[in-house]
Amino acid sequence: MVERATEMGVDLLWGAVVTGISETAVQVSGRTVRTKWIVGADGVNSRVRAWAKLQAHSHSRLRYAFRRHYRVRPWSSRMEIHWGKSSQAYTSPVNDAEVCIAVASRDPALRLDNALEEFPELNRRLQGAEISSTERGAVSANRKLKRVWRNNVALIGDASGTVDAITGEGLGLAFHQALILAECMKAGDLRPYQAAHRKLALRPSLMARLMLTLDRRPALQRRTLQVFRRHPQLFERLLALHVGELSPYDLARDGVTLGWGLLRA
Repeated sequence: MVERATEMGVDLLWGAVVTGISETAVQVSGRTVRTKWIVGADGVNSRVRAWAKLQAHSHSRLRYAFRRHYRVRPWSSRMEIHWGKSSQAYTSPVNDAEVCIAVASRDPALRLDNALEEFPELNRRLQGAEISSTERGAVSANRKLKRVWRNNVALIGDASGTVDAITGEGLGLAFHQALILAECMKAGDLRPYQAAHRKLALRPSLMARLMLTLDRRPALQRRTLQVFRRHPQLFERLLALHVGELSPYDLARDGVTLGWGLLRA
């Protein structure tokens, strides 16, 4: 992305500190840069969002995630989600000799060492593995802003609202938002961005709510997995919904299958 931006003539000011914005300029490392548009892509704790007075939001109950890397040969090329009694563990292969482990829960005090006790199989795989990074944490939540633009300022990515990390949608949403925002800028009108942004967030928000209904419900987790084992095509279609290849309307029959399967499990 850096190479492509450079090819397109973008000036990258590495190490520069943005200290404020106005309607026509950005303050960068003590100097004023004149602007037509300002895009806040500065993360969940966005300063641009605060400066533009776009902080008003609604959000669901917060969750807390902690991650650490281990030097161990990945046992799978895929990302895994392990469900525990009060948390979920995520495994992601980083390279041929390293795996990233993250744990998310509603308990801000739950750290990896204690959380891994809920996941015997995963804990066994990590026995004796060297820890290769410090433990880092972040807040995860479904957060929707009332507005994602004002005047010549627009927000994208986590600065513009978040979907719980369980969806794995963060970067994908940001890229889709950027494409739409670019078209709005080209047209000289940011107003359509609000509706398009909200529409993009509908599916991942729905999937986050569906998956988090399993949180801290071990019996429901077991029943759901039993249904997926009996009806693997159901899991495939839900996955297709998750990645945007199917709409929720396509899954009406599957919803009946899932509900009946949960009753019988």
